[in-house]
Amino acid sequence: MTDHPEFGTSRERVEEQVRRWCERARLDGRRPPLSDAAAVAIAAGRLDEPTRTVLAARRRVGKTMPSIGGFAAIRVLADERERWLGKDTRNKPGSALVYRLRAAELTKRLDHLRTALVMSNKHYANGVRAVRRDRRDGVHLDLDQRDALFDALRRTPVPKREAGTVVERTGLSMLDSAAERVAGAAKNTRFEDLGGRASTVIAELADQRDDVFSDRYETLLFLAGASFDRVRASPAWRSEHFVVQRTQLDLADELTQIAVDAHSLREIDSELDGIAALIFDGATRTQVATRRTALDAVWAQLIDRVAALVRVADLVNRAEGELRTMDVIQQAHSLDDRIDALVARAGNRELSAANTHFVGDQLT
Repeated sequence: MTDHPEFGTSRERVEEQVRRWCERARLDGRRPPLSDAAAVAIAAGRLDEPTRTVLAARRRVGKTMPSIGGFAAIRVLADERERWLGKDTRNKPGSALVYRLRAAELTKRLDHLRTALVMSNKHYANGVRAVRRDRRDGVHLDLDQRDALFDALRRTPVPKREAGTVVERTGLSMLDSAAERVAGAAKNTRFEDLGGRASTVIAELADQRDDVFSDRYETLLFLAGASFDRVRASPAWRSEHFVVQRTQLDLADELTQIAVDAHSLREIDSELDGIAALIFDGATRTQVATRRTALDAVWAQLIDRVAALVRVADLVNRAEGELRTMDVIQQAHSLDDRIDALVARAGNRELSAANTHFVGDQLT
């Protein structure tokens, strides 16, 4: 199943849809959190080149990272901690203590996850000889590199709905149900139009059916990671039918390179915003606008690369259905052959049974 069946899989249509999603910072529908593999590939885009090289080498030889129940959880906890720390405590002395305690609890949980990722004896070399061997093979991560990786994983793209509190999610669910009840109660009555409008307003308040992000960069990276996961999870992609394509496209490396450019572009974009907010003369404003125009080409290229990943995911999923149909046809042909063979042997079985009965008749 594709993420956007109404748009098909032509390059132009997919690219236009990706551009629209990113500019709205909203993806239609809901998707699962990114896999650990996607999260690490995206996080690598925030790290220096030597660390990225080691991560790629580890991936190629099958060295795994410590599992903590999903790296996306790091981002969720980090965002929740920031929300508690950022709450207004003026004129709320009692609440201030509660907020600090909650933030401290989340800090402790994050520290525990950091220790699990950074200090795992199972996943990293221990002892001088083992470390030397891994360094020689290019697969050793130093402590500071692991720390940097954890910090980068704290920025794993996560839809805003994932970061909501239980109370917020419950409230939105209640609003969603209320919208359906209002529409249902007003149906076939003279209040149907009014009920429909009220239902629409409530539904808009509970608009958590889509994945919503903080900006276009988060949207872009999450979409790229989700497409990466869709391709990797496809049995068709892992089959012999796509052997050539698997050698032509290193999915993890492509995702990391997209993340590198996206992070760099976001930083420059933010710096330009800061400059624009401080300047007042027309000449400098014109220069900033010119530089932004130059960066538009980089953004367009990123859109194109992510659209290519989305398209590959759609086409692989479509091929999966076709290969499944081919398997069914092959099974049917195989079943036909077995039925024919069984029927052909039926005559022999009949003669055998007759012979056995003949022997029995002689014994009576």
